[in-house]
Amino acid sequence: MSRDRRTRENERLSPSNLQASFRGRVIGPQDDDYDEARAVFAGGIDRHPAVIIRVADDGDVARAIALARDTGLELAVRSGGHSGAGHSVSEGGIVIDLAAMQRLEIDPESHTAWAQTGLTSARYAASASDFGLATGFGDTGSVGIGGLTLGGGVGFLVRKFGLTIDDVLAAEIVTADGELLRVDEEHHPDLFWALRGGGGNFGVATRFCYRLHELDTAFGGMLILPATPEVIREFVVVAGAAPEELSTIANIMPAPPMPFLPEDMVGQIVLIGSMFYAGGIEEGDRAVAPFRALATPLADAVRPMRYPEIMEAPEPGYHPMAASHSFFTDAVDIQAAETIVAQLQSSSAMMAVTQLRVLGGAMARVPVDATAFAHRRRRILANVAALYQHPEEAALHTAWASDLAAALRRGEPGVYVNFVNDEGEARVHEAYPGPTWERLAAIKARYDPANLFHLNQNIPPAETEGERVAGRAGAAR
Repeated sequence: MSRDRRTRENERLSPSNLQASFRGRVIGPQDDDYDEARAVFAGGIDRHPAVIIRVADDGDVARAIALARDTGLELAVRSGGHSGAGHSVSEGGIVIDLAAMQRLEIDPESHTAWAQTGLTSARYAASASDFGLATGFGDTGSVGIGGLTLGGGVGFLVRKFGLTIDDVLAAEIVTADGELLRVDEEHHPDLFWALRGGGGNFGVATRFCYRLHELDTAFGGMLILPATPEVIREFVVVAGAAPEELSTIANIMPAPPMPFLPEDMVGQIVLIGSMFYAGGIEEGDRAVAPFRALATPLADAVRPMRYPEIMEAPEPGYHPMAASHSFFTDAVDIQAAETIVAQLQSSSAMMAVTQLRVLGGAMARVPVDATAFAHRRRRILANVAALYQHPEEAALHTAWASDLAAALRRGEPGVYVNFVNDEGEARVHEAYPGPTWERLAAIKARYDPANLFHLNQNIPPAETEGERVAGRAGAAR
């Protein structure tokens, strides 16, 4: 690019020049809050976009897409900024930040809600809870509902009500050509199928219509048990046999300092069970009893609560650096449980954890091909992670996480796309195996043939027959 052209592009991208074209705020490197605006949840990601456009409406989204298309700059889309791969921010590119789009319209009579995708799951859940209603999201309240929903949505209501996408009734999306589409089972059904699990490959989702479920009372909280191999194995067995109203997350890790734990337990391997029963208090207490019977609890904070209370709320400014590896598995036998304990004890990370989520229930009853989420029948979603302080430690802890994951895997490869980091195309294929990948690639070719939306767990557009013929002819020459 010539110096004059580069100067013109820089002038065009200056926030002062761009601001007149957008209703929302345009943020650039010279703004005092630029560093805060470009920061993402994951630590160790330090990217400097040319411009951040905090869009106010669908028109702003379309204009930002046109700007990326015209300039050729990489486009990132940010809902809550929790992408482990850092896909919410681009180096030298354009960021569409949805944080200002937080309108929520709840209709308690029809049990539906239209929600803009700048909302966090905590804010949505709190507003719905005021009506005694809920849609299932994840387990961390600061996560944006846009990215979480597009990837599937696995959380504390997954066994009772299914994935988040199972409650998506319609969506509004701005495509690569700047067109705003309303999609549902009758309008653009191919795109509606792809949006439910296919990630951000097809455009910028600006609103979702969700189904709401009645959920006034609940029972949940934290149960800490000693993490012997036998307790770990039996926790998984009991979780699989529990009523569908109960969803659990078992975090097996060295005990951190906690005011209610004896000092001599700090550093010992424990199982921190996050429990949530979507139903009555007495029934919830009975459902949790078999877990309490596995071993004498070290701490028991399971109690009556409302759904929003179970979501974690990370401290402001918390940006952990973590090496992690997620996967689906079909069993946690005694050998796997022994390996978990041994490998956690051997880790040199500042914090190491193995997380186990037992699935099933409503999620598993939806046909596998009903949405782009292809792992309906898997029994357990697992994640191993090592948190560290210094970037030069990354390779060491990444190898530890990968080795432990390989030792624990039972059954076919597979991964939940929202838990994939920057791990290469093979891992994206694990998220979208076989026919799912092929169908998504064909839909991608229709709605984003130039792959404008590629800063994600990317599914390149399928080649057309003409492209395949031209490629074969070029190879022959």
